[in-house]
Amino acid sequence: MFPNIEAERARFGMSKVELAQELGVSYSTFKSWMRGKTEMPCSKVIAMSKLFNVTSDYLLGISQADPHKDTTTKGA
Repeated sequence: MFPNIEAERARFGMSKVELAQELGVSYSTFKSWMRGKTEMPCSKVIAMSKLFNVTSDYLLGISQADPHKDTTTKGA
């Protein structure tokens, strides 16, 4: 349901259980969010965006822009 969250979790080398613990929820709660059975609280989306250093739009699949691409410009 949220492939970008899964991608970031894997990129950070975290298990699903570890991410649930980091968010302060049980694994079953986390699993329910990821399967779309219950709504994920905004506060947890924000916590993950800070943890992974990406936007919440990216995590939720609203934006597909590569969050790891360097967008700074050199020179002036």
